[in-house]
Amino acid sequence: MIKNLNMKLFLMALTFFFGGCEDKGTGWTPDMIPDDPVITPGDDADTEGIHTYNAPLYWSVYEYCWKLERRNEELVNAGGQGQAIDMSEGSWQNIIDYVAENLLPYGYNMICTDGFMAMDGTSEPDPTGYMTKYGSVKLKKLSEMCKAKGLKLGVYDNPLWIHGPEETIIEGTDNITFKDLRYKQGEDNVLYPDADDGFWWVVASHKGAEEYIDGFFKYYKNLGVDFIRMDFLCYYENGYDRGMNAIKGKGYGRENYKLALQYICKAAKKYGVFTSLVMPNMHEDAVLEREYGNMARIVGDTWSGGWHHVSNSDRGKVFEDWPSCGNMFDGFTHWSKYSGRGKMIMDGDFIRLNTFGSDAEKESVISLQLMAGGPVAITDVPGDSFANSDLKFCQNEEMLALNKDGFAGKPLSDVLNSTNSQIWYGQMTNGDWVIGLFNREDSKQFRSVKFSDLGIEGKMKVRDLWKHADEGEADNLNVELEAHACKIVRLTKL
Repeated sequence: MIKNLNMKLFLMALTFFFGGCEDKGTGWTPDMIPDDPVITPGDDADTEGIHTYNAPLYWSVYEYCWKLERRNEELVNAGGQGQAIDMSEGSWQNIIDYVAENLLPYGYNMICTDGFMAMDGTSEPDPTGYMTKYGSVKLKKLSEMCKAKGLKLGVYDNPLWIHGPEETIIEGTDNITFKDLRYKQGEDNVLYPDADDGFWWVVASHKGAEEYIDGFFKYYKNLGVDFIRMDFLCYYENGYDRGMNAIKGKGYGRENYKLALQYICKAAKKYGVFTSLVMPNMHEDAVLEREYGNMARIVGDTWSGGWHHVSNSDRGKVFEDWPSCGNMFDGFTHWSKYSGRGKMIMDGDFIRLNTFGSDAEKESVISLQLMAGGPVAITDVPGDSFANSDLKFCQNEEMLALNKDGFAGKPLSDVLNSTNSQIWYGQMTNGDWVIGLFNREDSKQFRSVKFSDLGIEGKMKVRDLWKHADEGEADNLNVELEAHACKIVRLTKL
């Protein structure tokens, strides 16, 4: 029987307390090459043009699910029973209506599912064998509901997960079945044969894997889905959890991981689907993720959100394996050397506006994502935690113009905890410059920068993008910022 993917509930609860993954062997040695049936890695996938996307603006169901999981834990700890994590069709419709009315006019054009809910491919299987239901709602119906309101549907799924019946024949093969894609004890050599993470994974080196992955993206494109958020990639690559110091997956090896990403890249490009890589180890300076993915998470999970996730979690530390950084500031700063136009998008994970303690913090979290060229993924729940007063932080058109322009700035320094790492800058396609001054500290701080230090000569017109106010002409900025505050300005030639 296919295992229930709600195993993620257990995995996420453990990760919440203990952290991510550490490298305990990242590739196959010559004596670990699996036996038949296998294929050998071929030429690299054609990656030309895959880094032309702007970072997505969207709403995610993450907070709704996360809060319900927390409630369930409280009920169980009190001696009761939790409830299934699900959302009714009517609740989905309410959210879709809210996003269409309040966020779509500002460029947020997608609703996205996430983990937690059951991901079903067996009770009402599609002939292709891929996932058909998320919770109690059919994906086809959810896609139609979004489309009716001018929105897209993004789906949390992984082309390396098997949902459907094991006897399903993979389209485009000579009777190769889903069962043939799975790990074979005694035949496949993996890093940790006895590990079980709750998923049936596609072994990329098996015959039929390329066709299965191609069919995955074809299936979703036909459903009207062009955004896939794929999780637990570190479990696939090396199987080890850094924080728990425990084995969490079989670990199919570096070469198998590369082959899987090649197949994913090839199929995603073929069908025009955006790939979001989640929980990647980012080994070797993320050479594989940067080559084959449209976007990759560079920071640990949002969890309870707040300033902790933006700035304080494991501050100043960089780890070899997932998650490489514990907070947004460190993640964006550390990986900034590889970000920019025409490069992989760095993902700082979800934004829970209701978890912040001040308007200054809310401005800072939105600003940091946009200054770094990352996505803005709002997950506050309409009618629950999404206060109408918070909409203004999502609807700042002068800030959102950065996303529309494909802007991706850099810090003045990529040395973590340096003051200059809190000064970001970059240039718009029309020649305007944008500078962001941030204060990560818990007290007032001064931030200053000479435009000439950024390669900007002479005086410029200065406009504050949060105050929506022109501030005259200058050749430098020198400001005092409240704790956790920021100042974002756009510079235009005189």
